[in-house]
Amino acid sequence: MTKLDELLECIEHPHVYILMHNYPDQDALASALGLQTLFEAKGKHATIIYHGIIDKVNTLKMLELLSIEIYPLQDVFLAPEDEIIIVDGQKGNINMADTNGLVIACIDHHQLQNTACYRFYDIRSDVGACSSIITSYFLENNIPITSDLATALLYGIKIDTANMTRGVSLLDITVFSHLYHCSNNKKLRSLEKSSIQLSDLISYKKAIENLKIYGSLAIANIGNDCSEAMIATVSDFLLTISEIEFSFVYSYRGSGIKFSVRSAMLSVDASDLIKTILSGFGDGGGHSNMAAGFVPNIATEEEAIQLVEFIISRTISYINQFTPFQIETY
Repeated sequence: MTKLDELLECIEHPHVYILMHNYPDQDALASALGLQTLFEAKGKHATIIYHGIIDKVNTLKMLELLSIEIYPLQDVFLAPEDEIIIVDGQKGNINMADTNGLVIACIDHHQLQNTACYRFYDIRSDVGACSSIITSYFLENNIPITSDLATALLYGIKIDTANMTRGVSLLDITVFSHLYHCSNNKKLRSLEKSSIQLSDLISYKKAIENLKIYGSLAIANIGNDCSEAMIATVSDFLLTISEIEFSFVYSYRGSGIKFSVRSAMLSVDASDLIKTILSGFGDGGGHSNMAAGFVPNIATEEEAIQLVEFIISRTISYINQFTPFQIETY
């Protein structure tokens, strides 16, 4: 049996829900669309659902250009017996919404966590993008991939692997080659062109104004109420600076603090770092080279500032185990 066969075997109802992580990114969208298409090929109906806001310009363009139909979790009535399959995340993660339905399966590429709750799971932490895992299901089962779907899956892989430079596995390379020849290059270029909008430049401006450098560690507050997508984008941006090997970006938003970290240090695992520095306050996770976290229930901005200072000191101590540095503030 293929992985898809195993997944289908554990589904009892003719209709299932595909749940992405909160504030879904391009890899989550492509993976969900791919899984929905696989189910359709096997005579099963699926609805893609999510929690949070989609506000990044290229993600919105992806939805429009590739006609991806998704529904906010709050607009969908889920009964306790409704079956849910998670893509690009895992049950219990801080960025995964609780639902009234029954989570029966998980397909993901983050670090393996508790799997006892699933009837089926395919979690490969060595793979760069969840889209690569979903694409492998098409290839293993000889199911055709349309041009638009190939474009979505290829874009998801490119985003999550930073254009095949981060966390790339043999599977990512194999499916990338196949998808490239099936995709619509014109649409792909259109998506890649629409990375940011003029209003996003404010976040870059604030990041530069607040930037602090500790050796090869860059820390930046990019202002209050910054979107999930923009926090991650600025974190990626800081890592492109030649002197920087680790970026730490944060924003006070919605009575909590959102963090995004990126690591180019082989000795510093971003996922372990975010869990360690937020321990006792919040939680986080991700990959060895990129991760995110959230601290909830912060009453005031002043309280947030104090807590961030403490978490920054934890971050410096953590990285200092591997690379001693001195402060340089810009």
